[in-house]
Amino acid sequence: MEDFGIRALSVVSTVAAHRSFRGAASELNLSASSVSHIVANLEQKIGIRLFLRNTRSVSLTEAGEAFLARIRPALAEINGALEGVHELRDRPAGLVRINASSWGAGRLLPIVLEFMRSYPDVRVDLTCEGRIVDIIAEGYDAGLRLESMVPQDMIAVPLGIPETLILIAAPTYLEARGTPKTPGDLLSHECIRARLPSGVIMDWEMGRAGEYAQPKVSGKLVVGSTELAAKAAANGVGIGYTDAREAAPFLERGDVLQIMEDWTPSLGSEALYYPATRLPSAAFKAFVGFVRAKRVKD
Repeated sequence: MEDFGIRALSVVSTVAAHRSFRGAASELNLSASSVSHIVANLEQKIGIRLFLRNTRSVSLTEAGEAFLARIRPALAEINGALEGVHELRDRPAGLVRINASSWGAGRLLPIVLEFMRSYPDVRVDLTCEGRIVDIIAEGYDAGLRLESMVPQDMIAVPLGIPETLILIAAPTYLEARGTPKTPGDLLSHECIRARLPSGVIMDWEMGRAGEYAQPKVSGKLVVGSTELAAKAAANGVGIGYTDAREAAPFLERGDVLQIMEDWTPSLGSEALYYPATRLPSAAFKAFVGFVRAKRVKD
């Protein structure tokens, strides 16, 4: 039988992160049956059921959620201490886990790839989520969100890459329907709404010189991302509210025009953030140093 120790707890935490025995087995380089055996063994020893299992999904029980919330911070500290021995080696090694929004992950990915070329012994798990997570409780080394959304008790390293959501529409649409000038004008237009990864339809938030507006726009088309909203707007379907980088190719070709530019200023920079109180692994220290150096150069 498996010992009641760090390995079993790490397996449980990995299954919870993936919500899958197969996904956990792949990360841990174990067989799915071994992972299932370790979890079942631990459940028997502590006397509670940690997971609800069926043929399609794995989810934590209420007791499992409470158990994981208590052990994850301790596991992170232990793993950080164990990986700290790599400081004695010529090159850092180990796993760096980062939680980011889909936009933030897209900004960070080129830096991650360059970092991995410089540090070939380091593995990176870059997770995209539509919700803000507690990176300590869920076992991440760092998070990536807009600098304004970083918790005050975290260390933030801005990437220096501004995020901007803009309003765009095809010239043919604007010729037929007119060009809105204020948020209120949008209420009479066909607006292409985007659904966030969490499943919630994104609000249209905008501001100008101390004014704030969140018009309750409507339209016949809802899409799964702001990138799709940009493509739909380029096809003359309506007005899209989308990331400026996603809209750039369509703006350059003249497929769309930016409208109400004064109402859509920059949202600020994405920032990598992490707790000041956690002992970082050698791999994560190298990654933070790399991000800081990139920020200074760029």
